[in-house]
Amino acid sequence: MTDQLLTVDEVAERLGTTVRFPRRLIAERRIVFVRVGRHVRIPERALDEYVAANTVQPVTVRRRFGAVA
Repeated sequence: MTDQLLTVDEVAERLGTTVRFPRRLIAERRIVFVRVGRHVRIPERALDEYVAANTVQPVTVRRRFGAVA
């Protein structure tokens, strides 16, 4: 099964950023991309992996018994 190839504009829209951000990710080689002639495309799976790798989980604080807030 092949991934859908997304344009830089589509990636920016999905991330809720300007196109400058995905272009910087590409320039810094921080995300997988494909060159199709002179066009650059990002596989949908690569975008999902990037988001998963950069997702920060919340910290849970356990309250001690008898603690006063």
